[in-house]
Parts: sequence; C-alpha cells; structure tokens
Amino acid sequence: MENLNRQSSRKRTTNETEIELQFSIDGEGNANIGTDVPFMSHMLDLFTRHGLFDLHVCAKGDTEIDDHHTTEDVGIVLGEVLKEALGDKKGIRRYGNAFVPMDDALAQVVVDLSNRPHLEFRGELPAAKVGTFDTELVKEFLWKFALESRMNLHVIVHYGENTHHIIEAIFKALGRALDEATSLDPRVKGVPSTKGSL
Repeated sequence: MENLNRQSSRKRTTNETEIELQFSIDGEGNANIGTDVPFMSHMLDLFTRHGLFDLHVCAKGDTEIDDHHTTEDVGIVLGEVLKEALGDKKGIRRYGNAFVPMDDALAQVVVDLSNRPHLEFRGELPAAKVGTFDTELVKEFLWKFALESRMNLHVIVHYGENTHHIIEAIFKALGRALDEATSLDPRVKGVPSTKGSL
C-alpha cells in the first residue's frame, strides 16, 4: 500500500478566536500545544501522544469572557483538518474502539469515520469545573470535532469519581480509538463500505 501523506493545516480567524493548527495522522505523538485554555491544552497533548499523531496548535481567544469560544473553535478546526487529512479514506480501518482506565475512572470511546456525524455521550462528569475550566465544554468540543470531521463518535464513561481523571481517560481513549480507525489495512480494497464511498 502506498505511503500516504495524510496531513493538513488550517488557520481560522473570527472576532472571537485566532487558531492555527497543523495535524498529521501518521505521526509519532509529537505535540506542540499552546492555547489560552490550559486544561484543554493538556487534554490535546494527551490525545496526540496516545493517538500517535503529530499536532501543533496555537489558539487565542476571548477567554476574558470564558473558555467556550476557544474550546469550541479548536474542536471545529481539528475536525476540519482530520477530515482533509483522511482524503478519500481508501484503505482505512474506519472503526476504532478503546478502553482507558485512569485511576478510579474508566472511559470508552468508539468511532466510525462514516461521514455521518453524531455524538453520543453516556456518563456523568461529577464536577462543574476542573480548576477554572467548565467541564460542560468537553461535550461542546467533542460535538464540534465529530461534526466537522464527519465522524460518528460514542463516548461512554463506565464509572469514575474524579472529574479530571474521567476527562483525561476520555481524551486518551479518543486518541487511541482514532489511531485504530485511521490505520491503513492492506486487506482493505478501496473504502470499507458497501456503498463504495464514505
């Protein structure tokens, strides 16, 4: 199977945020993350290292209001570059599934790179904040990421008491599930769909 150059970059500027992002599917887990939302930077670093992607993010936003716009817009741009980097999706495994424990927490992420965007989030985040970060923004990020990448994304929190641990397990599992789904399988001829396209 040919060695594809599966990477993409994008700049996005609005009245609320400025985002510059480069993403490579076939990376080594190299992360260079700089956002105005430190907790999200930490989660993106985990996502990158466990997915063995390469990711550079520089994001500035109106965090004097709150972290919403920056978190949401990073999800949008990351979804856009993932979709572009996947190209025609020929040879990919398409599906990915990962369980990740983090101390008291166990999270599962299942993905389908189906061109049918959907987020299903089952589980609770016990605390409304981790430090200054509003934990409701985790779902906002995941939904925008799924929407713009055209991915079917299921997140299941099986259990957990510490909210930081739960979110960390989610992002690690997201990286690992996507690594599996984006992997190339030499047995796959064309795209893995009876429709003939994804």
